Amino acid sequence: MTRPAETASPALQRTAAVDATSAAGPAGMASRAIGKFRGPGTGGGGRYFFIGIWLIYLVEPISNLFSRSQSHGHSYGHGVLYIAGGLLITAVFCAIYLPIMSNVDRWPRAAQAALAALAVLTGLACVVYGHQWTPLWIYVATGTGLILTATRSRRAATLGVVVTGALYSFFCWLSHQDLGDYLAVLIPVLLVGLAMIGFRLQMVLMRELAEARETVARLAANTERLRLARDMHDLTGQSLSMITLKSELAAKRLSRLPASADRDAAATELGDIGRVSRQTLHDIREAVSGYRRPTLAIEVITARNAVEAAGVALDDDAALTLRSGTFDPDAEAALAWCLREAITNVIRHSRARNCRIRLTERHGELSLTITDDGQGLPQGAGPAAPEPGAAPGGSGLRGMSERLSAVGGHLSLGSQDAAGRGFRLVATVPMAGVPARSGHNDEV
Repeated sequence: MTRPAETASPALQRTAAVDATSAAGPAGMASRAIGKFRGPGTGGGGRYFFIGIWLIYLVEPISNLFSRSQSHGHSYGHGVLYIAGGLLITAVFCAIYLPIMSNVDRWPRAAQAALAALAVLTGLACVVYGHQWTPLWIYVATGTGLILTATRSRRAATLGVVVTGALYSFFCWLSHQDLGDYLAVLIPVLLVGLAMIGFRLQMVLMRELAEARETVARLAANTERLRLARDMHDLTGQSLSMITLKSELAAKRLSRLPASADRDAAATELGDIGRVSRQTLHDIREAVSGYRRPTLAIEVITARNAVEAAGVALDDDAALTLRSGTFDPDAEAALAWCLREAITNVIRHSRARNCRIRLTERHGELSLTITDDGQGLPQGAGPAAPEPGAAPGGSGLRGMSERLSAVGGHLSLGSQDAAGRGFRLVATVPMAGVPARSGHNDEV
């Protein structure tokens, strides 16, 4: 017969391996997937170098500011204001281009305004300084492909690149650019802009892949924990229960024997065996209960499958997965139970077509909000927050309120809109843990 410890050891090793994979969280997974040297718009450490290295090609139009022109056999240089104006345009252009291209995700609205400013500066430079500054439209096309893909859509970015090419063509015509030089720059303007669209989409796919890997790792860890919990209970629970029962039966038989010192000593030893076995069984059940603690990442995946099967459209928040495991485990378990119960109510009772889940942080508290466009509040439930242990609307809401109360949180119910349509549930817990209070223990 295989001993329980021998059976559980490989499971513990697999669980530890999965936990080590997911311990760094989504940010760590994304960093490894994208690499230490990230591209533009991702906020990586090498973003300024990746973008700034290409600004070296501005040396050519700047050098033309200091060149001397020939006219009727005479050589003359440009005035101070002419040179200062070109340097000022270059400095402002770089000051806008570098930070915006490096932080598109952080400043999406500012990035769009900055893109328009870059186009205006480039047009001004072409009007004042002529065709020698038309290559700046390559940088504008680069920004257009990256920024509009990040803030708008691929179609809008493609259209923006075409418009950039048209603007380049217009200013080349305005400055009497040669056809050969015009075509030599037009191709990079279009191709680089389109390439940046593909580059940005690739970065998005890499991020989504990193998040998917994180989700798979969490699912694998949860599945292994549940399997380990089941094995621990099945392999040891029955044996310990049998030991307890046998020790009690042996003590009863021993009590029928004539009194003696040896009988009393044996009875004491049997009593110790019974107490140890009962305490061990209790400890195992507590450990198994901890392994079965629900998480937001697992529950939101289960919710997606459940509502999809029920024909309900779900709009969930990425924070449910990203924030899972980053705050107090007891508080997360309470929110996860609330999410499970709320989704069950949406599927069974609400008759909703759409459901929305959001996780928000405010004033040191995390709030899980679930709304739907169904038939509204359960009968007997009001918009006010239910008292712990006396929540209206059924045992499900009462259970949610009690679980939240155990971790210092609270529950509030209401309608989705002012007209009383739909249902809105908000479960709030503190970010920091609270001293343990009486709550619900999961049955094994």
